[in-house]
Amino acid sequence: MVPANIRIVLVRPTHPGNVGATARAMKNMALRSLYLIEPEKFPSPEATDRAAGADDVLQGAVICASLDEALKDCHLVIGTSARSRRIEWPTLDPAAGARRLVEGARNGPVALLFGQERTGLLNSELDRCHFVVTIPADEAYSSLNLASAVQILAYEIYREALAGAAVSPTEVREGRLASSDDMQRFYQHLEEVLQEIEFLNPDKPRYLMRRLMRLFNRASLDDNEMNILRGILNAIQQGRHKN
Repeated sequence: MVPANIRIVLVRPTHPGNVGATARAMKNMALRSLYLIEPEKFPSPEATDRAAGADDVLQGAVICASLDEALKDCHLVIGTSARSRRIEWPTLDPAAGARRLVEGARNGPVALLFGQERTGLLNSELDRCHFVVTIPADEAYSSLNLASAVQILAYEIYREALAGAAVSPTEVREGRLASSDDMQRFYQHLEEVLQEIEFLNPDKPRYLMRRLMRLFNRASLDDNEMNILRGILNAIQQGRHKN
């Protein structure tokens, strides 16, 4: 059975037909949790027509005003991208990405992000992702239609769920995994402290925070680890204030 904790998140979709086709692709593969961030046209008759019987998925779609809202309580976020970036994110193939999502959904909500049709996910949106999935395609024409990309990854998720992807025995956690909200508060605190100790120059930040975010995202911190790190940051600030 496909875990109900897997969210399919479309970021600012512009074509209602793609939203409807996404709902159909999801229902084909037993996915039900659709989140739409600032959809340009929704609800829409075109979306309903393209859903072709997946009306229940459309009706249950959660409309969000921000990425923060869509990722609330998620402890694992995987983005999708067809193009290379100056700073590369940890990248998985579709099967490995699906395996991470199915395993992660056992511990709470997880999200799979798809960017706007024209631009894909922005770097600021990829910063919220622990991993990026790239679907192999011909380099001469590698951009997939949004709903097609959803169908491919939904199929991989379904296959992994049917196979009963095993939880790694080495992944023993003392507490719950840190949510996306927890991680954002930590990154804000970390940036504040790095500026205070003059390790990070806000006028010339380069890519320091992005690299640090990638590092800690890969670690998949739990609550106890998060509390330790936040405690260290608080101690640094208190020590500086005493001097």
